[in-house]
Amino acid sequence: MVHVKYLLMTYGNQEKWDSLPAEGWTEAIAQQDAFNKRYQESGELIGAYGLGDAAACRMVGRQDGLPVVSDGPYLETKEYMASFYLLDVDSEQRALEIAADMPWADREPVELWPILHEAK
Repeated sequence: MVHVKYLLMTYGNQEKWDSLPAEGWTEAIAQQDAFNKRYQESGELIGAYGLGDAAACRMVGRQDGLPVVSDGPYLETKEYMASFYLLDVDSEQRALEIAADMPWADREPVELWPILHEAK
């Protein structure tokens, strides 16, 4: 059976996080942990990673062979990538099912990208 890797991405911003009631965070985290555990145990979730706030992001370039670092990102939109998940599944259909099972997918869409190349 051929397996295909996919990247799931979720988006958010500080305004969205602040709008959630504090008492709802425990349940939201428990739902996400259950999702992660279910698909890690099935072998379909390679990894799940939550990202820091955009204020902690840095833009890195190179000038004269040295790193040039600035605050970033310089976003044109109000939302930024909040987390990403690596899947290893047997079909696109299965990746779509897992993406739709993301706890917040009924409120916020999840991006699903096929991974075409893996560095060796």
